[in-house]
Amino acid sequence: TFDGTMQSLGTLNYQIKLSSAGLVYLHYGRRVINEIVGKQLQSSLLDLIYDKVYENFVEEIDAIDNGISQNEEVGKYLITTSISARVSHLNPPWNCKEPLPEIEFKKAMNLVGSEFKDKILYFCNVWYPAREIVETAIKNRYQIHESGEIIVFQNGGCPWKEHLYNIEAKLEVDPTIKYVLYADMNNNWRVQCVPERHKRFENRLSLPQDWRGLREDDLSKASGITDCIFVHMGGFIGGNKTLNGALEMAVKALNLR
Repeated sequence: TFDGTMQSLGTLNYQIKLSSAGLVYLHYGRRVINEIVGKQLQSSLLDLIYDKVYENFVEEIDAIDNGISQNEEVGKYLITTSISARVSHLNPPWNCKEPLPEIEFKKAMNLVGSEFKDKILYFCNVWYPAREIVETAIKNRYQIHESGEIIVFQNGGCPWKEHLYNIEAKLEVDPTIKYVLYADMNNNWRVQCVPERHKRFENRLSLPQDWRGLREDDLSKASGITDCIFVHMGGFIGGNKTLNGALEMAVKALNLR
């Protein structure tokens, strides 16, 4: 049955009917992941990567193949570069006098296969290792500040937002994390607000209004904190030359709420 097929996919509650792509992934996905990674993953990790690749790659194909819209309302703009759209563009034009469908089909196979492989390797080698970094930072949050609302990554760049939400839920973190501090490529420090989950442009606690749009000396004067670099007009991120300065910015922002 449809419900039985959905339940057999994994731990997540999928609502999209499977297309041929989804059915192939259902039966062979775990085996293919192990082959692409080049080793037998632990079952818990394999299940996690299997689910992530489905919801971030295969599910989109299933939905489009079944004619299911992403939104119930009319979107504000068109997205014409999805993987399904790019494959569709490889079909011979209607007015092509000498179509070469087999050549275009091979191009489509290479396009989809390459992106599918990249997704698997990304979740295994980039996304998952970041989880341990985020979890460690959350567990050590009270060593950073007594509020427990600030965490520190010693090096920036790791994908942290999804992990943060999931680990907060798992550990029942209360109060929730408001600011993330990390070093940038210039060895300066950033203080970034944690967005509300599923609301990309709304923060749990933005940086103070009076700081926004200011830079360097003007910002240091307004905040009373030395070595400030900037605060974005949107209030979602700021910078300081030192970790202590970035931490002071975060702490003062907490106290000014």
